[in-house]
Amino acid sequence: MILKQYLLVLFLFISFFATQAQDESLFNSTTVPLSLRVNANAVVRSDLIHIEIKDYDAMVYTNKRIITIFNKEGDSKQGAYQYYDKNTNIKNLQARIYNAHGEEIKKFREKDFLDVSAVSGGTLFSDNRVKYLNYTPTSYPYTMMFDVEVVYKSTAYIPSWRPIEGFYTSTENAEYKITNASTSKVKVQTLNFENYNIEKKSDYNYVAKNLKPIKSELYSPSFKTYAPYLNAALTDFNMEGVRGVNNNWQDFGKWMYDALITGTEELPESIKQEIKEKTALATTNREKAKIVYQYVQNKTRYISVQVGIGGWKPMLAEEVDRLGYGDCKALTNYTKSLLAEVGVDSYYTVVYGDDDIVDIDKGFSSLQGNHAILSIPEDNDYLWLECTSQTSPFAYNANFTDDRDVLLVTPEGGKIVHTKVYPAEENRTETSASIQLEDSGNITAQVKIVSKGTRYSNHYFLENELEKDQKLYYKDYFNTINNLEINAITFNNNAEDIVFTEELDVQAIKYASKVGQRILLKPNVFFEEEYVPPRYKKRNLPFQINRGKVNTNTFKITIPETLQVEALQDTVTITNKFGSYHYAITQKDANTLLFQRELKINKGNYSKEEYKEFRDFLLQIAKHDTSKIVLKTNI
Repeated sequence: MILKQYLLVLFLFISFFATQAQDESLFNSTTVPLSLRVNANAVVRSDLIHIEIKDYDAMVYTNKRIITIFNKEGDSKQGAYQYYDKNTNIKNLQARIYNAHGEEIKKFREKDFLDVSAVSGGTLFSDNRVKYLNYTPTSYPYTMMFDVEVVYKSTAYIPSWRPIEGFYTSTENAEYKITNASTSKVKVQTLNFENYNIEKKSDYNYVAKNLKPIKSELYSPSFKTYAPYLNAALTDFNMEGVRGVNNNWQDFGKWMYDALITGTEELPESIKQEIKEKTALATTNREKAKIVYQYVQNKTRYISVQVGIGGWKPMLAEEVDRLGYGDCKALTNYTKSLLAEVGVDSYYTVVYGDDDIVDIDKGFSSLQGNHAILSIPEDNDYLWLECTSQTSPFAYNANFTDDRDVLLVTPEGGKIVHTKVYPAEENRTETSASIQLEDSGNITAQVKIVSKGTRYSNHYFLENELEKDQKLYYKDYFNTINNLEINAITFNNNAEDIVFTEELDVQAIKYASKVGQRILLKPNVFFEEEYVPPRYKKRNLPFQINRGKVNTNTFKITIPETLQVEALQDTVTITNKFGSYHYAITQKDANTLLFQRELKINKGNYSKEEYKEFRDFLLQIAKHDTSKIVLKTNI
């Protein structure tokens, strides 16, 4: 018996020191496997996440993380931070820094972490905060060990898992484990695991080993579409004292409507009467909605307010009316409340707002999205209102909430629908110009730029800029023209038809170059230069074009009588799966040239093998766009 006890103690003693020795080896940067160092700014040596579900309203999160940082670009991967609010209790928070040889050089306790608001300076008030370590290294490489334990009362959100944390970051060992001691069911979704060395230990336990870094490549789709990712959620959860059900999007949306929206929509009687009077002559729901939208734009402004149930419950509509401000939730709900008073149905809608297209995952119901907009049913489709903008046209949602799956929150429950897709033909920039060339090579011109669709939002902001900033913008926009001077600028913002028009009077000294008795002139004077992405010896990722577009240029070029045309290019037409390109210059009479160009880029998803063909297409465009004609003196 004594021998058995001795052997047990000896085994535990050896196991403890073996584990300790293994951990200490991870602090030494020289022990990083070579295969994980190549193309890596940082390597996660060990990342152990354990989530213990004690009940539907109690969860403990622990994370011990060791990461080696090789250079300045890797500093952003330190990961030494923890968000919290009044329903979150940080039980343990510490970090240690080790030099390249694994020697400890710095130790941080919770009091050493900075404690700041977790939201931007545009937020009026918030109960969301973050404690983070502000560590600036003195040399590279170095290793950081981060240790945290957090107790949550709200369980609507279970931390997700990214075995590969981003570009140029490799992972030596990572483990994610959920222990469920509650009666609530845990549901888990895994994405792209089959392409990586990730082992499933049990239903809620996964281990990843020796995952090489992913290199960033232009035009690649969202990182989440090809990197390993895990989502988890409770079917029975708590959000700040409000119990919810999440078996699918329908009942999750139903909970959102009942718990978050219901009871927030009441308006003052005077406002009800006012909005009814303003819409009294409107005969359609669209007309009423436009009047209400304009009313909200004129009366309110956007200020972020991150309080309520995890920052998800909107302010009362009557409070928004009284104060004249609100965040996206509040302004969306306020607009919804006004529309209800005039008999127009609308739905509070949760969306990922971003220039990139990010979908609500329709296959996995959970707490998702970062923004709220409003949808109005119309002819088996929807109008989409961005209620935070004081300048956006009615039913215009390009470049931030367009072409993505969103969650409609209805009285009957949640529903996933797709927002408006702006086709290439609708996204137009039409540039026309009357250009006068002098025999010195100088030019003067009257330029007109008309923007529509998604291209509208790339231009209409200009009318509210200072004149000096407008001129700087055009010098950058037409950056292929040296010595450009902007003499006059006129704007016309047709928000009704969503068309923005810019008219410019400009001049440029020595735009065309003189070579002896000849002048070389690039006829494609005013154009938005197409970017040619880099060549990859080996493309690893597929690529996508999120939004199609059409650019047209029509320039009338008047040449002086002292010059005559010696050589013009042939007409060029290219058509392929990526789009089409047309380039033509013709001589109308002795002193007049007509230049015409049209480029169409198609929206689409393409394989990595097609990337070279796409880049070659852009190279051909760049070649023709910058080609020159030859004029010679006839004196």
